[in-house]
Amino acid sequence: MNDSTSAQAAENLGGTEEIAFRRRGGLAEVEMTRPKALNALTLAMIEAFDPKLRGWADDPQIHAVAIKGTGEKAFCAGGDVRAVWEAGKAGGDLTRTFFWEEYSLNRLIHAFPKPYVALIDGITMGGGVGLSVHGSHRVAGDRTMVAMPETAIGFFPDVGATWVLPRLEGELGTYMALTGARLKAADALYAGFATHYVGGERKDEVADALAAADLSAGNAAVDRVLADFAGDTGEAPLQAHREAIDRCFGQDSVEDIFRALEREGSDWAQETLETLHGRSPTSMKLGLAALRRGAELDFDACMTMEYRLSQFCMADHEFYEGIRAVLVDKDHAPQWQPATLAEVDDVRIARAFEPLGARDLLFG
Repeated sequence: MNDSTSAQAAENLGGTEEIAFRRRGGLAEVEMTRPKALNALTLAMIEAFDPKLRGWADDPQIHAVAIKGTGEKAFCAGGDVRAVWEAGKAGGDLTRTFFWEEYSLNRLIHAFPKPYVALIDGITMGGGVGLSVHGSHRVAGDRTMVAMPETAIGFFPDVGATWVLPRLEGELGTYMALTGARLKAADALYAGFATHYVGGERKDEVADALAAADLSAGNAAVDRVLADFAGDTGEAPLQAHREAIDRCFGQDSVEDIFRALEREGSDWAQETLETLHGRSPTSMKLGLAALRRGAELDFDACMTMEYRLSQFCMADHEFYEGIRAVLVDKDHAPQWQPATLAEVDDVRIARAFEPLGARDLLFG
């Protein structure tokens, strides 16, 4: 740490037990402070962060924002879906307000007019992807693991994923959406979830350097700082399967994707099929339909669509069974209903996209 960095005074900007805010120089810093819960995102955290980010957008003293998670394990392992599950079982309104507020924050990050640097060392899943991928800079570390695991919990890839995933190269987004594939740093860079890689234990050094720098030049200034730290991850393992991913996941239906994987016949294809057989058939069909529609929509329309789908899932068996199996009983043996792709009612899937009337969350 150089002298200018160590001399940079920090100003406490408040927060809660779960999320903290401060300013150093022209850098506003956000730290999620729930390490035992892998920094899972709660409604209270969203409600604290949202007004801060809105204020920083117009604050001439703030030139950039950096966000990180406390501890070595996670940036943010996702939204606090256990709390949503409990509210849904009890008839509470968190099933509505959580997604309403979370998607509003995702949109705010997407539209943020200044550099937004997410230090995504550790687990970055679901809601954690929503807190990072929409920003200008995403810095992966040695512990980075990025995933959208929603089909394993009876949900669908949300937090803006219906806009992001269709815009990845080839069919990488479809592959990630249906399988929940976990990407380490090299693959996160290759797929586009990360923009930089910083190895070793240098996450705090990056934040210190950003705080010490003159960030008034915006993205160019942040780029210069990160260039001093950026390392080489080597070749991405995902690259070896890219042609097969594009062949198999570029189909028009989940059933056709299964058939393409069967024809592929490789060890990778067999392992991928085994993974998909454990996912919710309803979630896979809902997710694929959402991604194909999202490819033709703008960001705001995607977020409106996602809110409608979230409310469909809140009224469906699959989400409650998925959370039970993965997070509550932890037997990892969900009993999906329906249990097969053939039994999923495609008309019901189509209805999930219909407007909610007065309950709609309309962006734009």
